[in-house]
Amino acid sequence: MTARLPSLNGLRAFEAAARHLSFTSAAQELNVTQTAISHQIRRLEDELGVKLFIRQSRSLALTPQAAEYLPGIRAAFQDLRTATDRLLRKGQDRVLTVSTVTSFAAKWLLPRLTTFQEQHPDIEVRITTSMELVDFRSGDVDAAIRYGRGQWPGLHTEWLIADQLFPVCSPALLEGEQGLKRPEDLARFTLLHNSANGDDWRLWLAAAGLSAALARGRGLTFDLAFMTLQAAIDGLGVAIGRTTFVQDDIAKGRLVAPFDMTLPAEAGYYFVAPPDKIAAPKVEAFRAWLIRTSRAPQQAFQSPS
Repeated sequence: MTARLPSLNGLRAFEAAARHLSFTSAAQELNVTQTAISHQIRRLEDELGVKLFIRQSRSLALTPQAAEYLPGIRAAFQDLRTATDRLLRKGQDRVLTVSTVTSFAAKWLLPRLTTFQEQHPDIEVRITTSMELVDFRSGDVDAAIRYGRGQWPGLHTEWLIADQLFPVCSPALLEGEQGLKRPEDLARFTLLHNSANGDDWRLWLAAAGLSAALARGRGLTFDLAFMTLQAAIDGLGVAIGRTTFVQDDIAKGRLVAPFDMTLPAEAGYYFVAPPDKIAAPKVEAFRAWLIRTSRAPQQAFQSPS
């Protein structure tokens, strides 16, 4: 016949009190009152029919029976702690937290993320966005996609995508005699600016042999690239597109590139992760998918001319 297990609360109180040889310290550890510990121990002694502690005026000692009982109870609680920790860590291993900038997430990453989820249904992806560089020392972020030149000391970096810069607009702006036909026509249109990439228009205009003063003319400015592009889709003006952000909208006809000339961006997007996390299966799976996806042939934009 299997012996009935005694109260788990009583066993916890016994293990803590035996370890400290103090009801007071056990109560502090378990966040209960000393009286509660005393009652739980007394109830456990009644259940077992065995005296566990020798209560003296200023000290507490284990009875011989308790000293023999304690190692098994201590091992059992350690097994519970280990099993619980393993369970929680396994749950955490399923969660992949990736940091990137909002516009990259909205215009490139999220539209493609379904394929990663289909290939890795056991990994739960969490996307966090910020304009600031993520601090991996906090331990909350597993990997990041950063824009720059790949120079982040102490981190594993891999190049993903290099952008081309070129004007984009709604197809509606090309229609009619007053439509956008030549780069010189930009003087008649509202230019849409992204404050994070404030030099894009100036650089493209200079490369096209046009006056940089056009970039200082009438325009609208947005603090996020995807807002700038949405304004272009809505026909509010002409924006400078970056390949990463506009290739899907061009492929679906929401935007067009009215001119052939493109300008290479000086920086690009990189996969970034701490060296101690890069070998984790969930990070490696995301890294491999990201590299395959970013380097797959993309539909080139088509000039309407």
